[in-house]
Amino acid sequence: MASGSGSSISKLAAESETTTGGAAAAAGTAPNSDKMSWGTELWDQNENLSNHTNKGIDALDKLCNLLRDRAAIETEYAGKLRRLVKNYQPKKKEEEDNEFTSTQAIRNVLKEVGDLAGQREVVSETLLLQTIQGMTLLSKQLREDRKRCLAEGGNLQQNLTTQLSSLDRAKRNYEKAYRDSEKAVDNYKKADMDLNLSRAEVERYKTIMTSKIQQSDDAKNEYANQLQKTNNLQQQHFTILLPAVFNRLQELDEKRTRGIREFIIGAADVESSVAPIIARCMEGMVKAGESINEKEDSFKVIERYQSGFTPPTDIPFEDLSKLDPDAVQDSTYSNSTSHLLTVKGTISANKIKKRVGIFSLFGSTKNSLTADGQKEDFSDLPPNQRRKKLQAKIAELQQKISQETNARDGLMKMKIVYEANSSLGNPMTVEGQLNESEHKLEKLKIDLKKYQGYLDKANQLQTANNSPQANRNQLQNGHRASRHSNGSADDHHDDGDDQPDDAGSLSRSDSEDNVAQIQNGHNNNNNGSSASPESGLGTSHTSLPGSGQGSANENAIGEDAYYETEVEPLQPLGTCRALYPFEATSEGSIPMNEGEELQVIEIDQGDGWTRVRRANNSNGWDEGFVPTSYIECTLFA
Repeated sequence: MASGSGSSISKLAAESETTTGGAAAAAGTAPNSDKMSWGTELWDQNENLSNHTNKGIDALDKLCNLLRDRAAIETEYAGKLRRLVKNYQPKKKEEEDNEFTSTQAIRNVLKEVGDLAGQREVVSETLLLQTIQGMTLLSKQLREDRKRCLAEGGNLQQNLTTQLSSLDRAKRNYEKAYRDSEKAVDNYKKADMDLNLSRAEVERYKTIMTSKIQQSDDAKNEYANQLQKTNNLQQQHFTILLPAVFNRLQELDEKRTRGIREFIIGAADVESSVAPIIARCMEGMVKAGESINEKEDSFKVIERYQSGFTPPTDIPFEDLSKLDPDAVQDSTYSNSTSHLLTVKGTISANKIKKRVGIFSLFGSTKNSLTADGQKEDFSDLPPNQRRKKLQAKIAELQQKISQETNARDGLMKMKIVYEANSSLGNPMTVEGQLNESEHKLEKLKIDLKKYQGYLDKANQLQTANNSPQANRNQLQNGHRASRHSNGSADDHHDDGDDQPDDAGSLSRSDSEDNVAQIQNGHNNNNNGSSASPESGLGTSHTSLPGSGQGSANENAIGEDAYYETEVEPLQPLGTCRALYPFEATSEGSIPMNEGEELQVIEIDQGDGWTRVRRANNSNGWDEGFVPTSYIECTLFA
């Protein structure tokens, strides 16, 4: 397509160069009426031919403008298609949905739309660079050649007009001289017959007559000469010179007409050349639609959100007449909690935002949140999802270990080569890279072992123990045991330590660190925690029931109960600036420098401490408490 259009343009340009060169030859030979009819048939239509050729070039310019505007539309259309593809590209947070066939099909459709935009750009560029450029060049050449032809025709007409004027003057001079000679002859005859005139007077009239007759003959000869010249010029003008000009105008007009034909065909060829690719884009969209499998997507939904819990069993009937009032209250608490676990663990899988307790922050930080807001061992996920996350993490670490092992082996081979031939390089230059590679490999192996341990631990959990019914029973036992402030598991009651609102305060208790310790079989005693003024604990009533030494049943529910309520990082409430430097001397608090900017994620609850957060490149976020009097807070509106 492009080569055909280019060849037609070059052909037309070559023809335009030879048009003026053939004018001299055409001037010396008679026109061939079979090929060139304008010079003979339209010899007297100079003005009409001038108007016709001008309108023809205007038509070429109009077609050029049409294709230029069409190219602009193609460019705009391609740009809008690309902008459309960009606007509807899946966001980074939506990448996890790429496993669904419907999402993959939509991405493929966007890709095909982008390819369509590329083909429209090809059409636009080809029209601009080849067709439109050739038409502009042809139009310019035609106008210049037409101007030269019309100028030459004007010169020929001017020469003929001048000759006709000369003939007219010669004829008038001849007519005047002839009348004067006739009058002189009459005067001489009268004088010759008049006997009263002297011989001298008669001779004078005779001399005048002879002079006038001579002048009349000269004027006659001049008139005859001019007439012959005029006839010769007129014959040459209307049979050779002017037809040659008209024939060149005909050539220009035919070339213009031929050019319009070639350019229209070339523009259509541009469109036809991209039609197969556009057809393949359409086929790609059809294949994208046919690749959607609703059953496969449904199965992947199950894989993603299946918690691994078993449906709850029937709730047993409780005879209130045989239970004490505390048991009734415990039953209500356990039912509401188990309902929360069931809904959050098996249906919505949403996460509950709550303030992490002081006990969790003051405990171990081995399960701190990562940058994506999840625990390191993924214990905040349901069992099935946790195992999948761990398996994916293990596969990722194994791949990294394989890559790092290959890199280390390559460095070792390079070192051996350098040691064998020192001219190739210094072995010590590789030593540092080799040590760094060994360090990375060792760290990856440690991480792999750690995550394999997490996976083994997750696989050892029995499905029955993770069911909501089991959690309900464990939660009931744990709640009863936690009602005793001294941490004992005996089933006796204190008079006032167990208040219903204690269970509703989740701001500073039950964190993932205590859960991790519970899972490892450790019993934390609230009396063993820091009770200094800096820690802000003391006899605070912001802890959950059972925040003291928990029972075995309470420990059993730690992991499953916690990951349903402990989730994504809290949204900042504002910012604060450190007025004074602070060194953390107890667990749960974090140090800060004077002038440091931090995020406020929990305001002071009356204990003199404010919970803040700062970004940490190594493990996501550092969170902890700082003295309220040490900072200046600016809360969001």
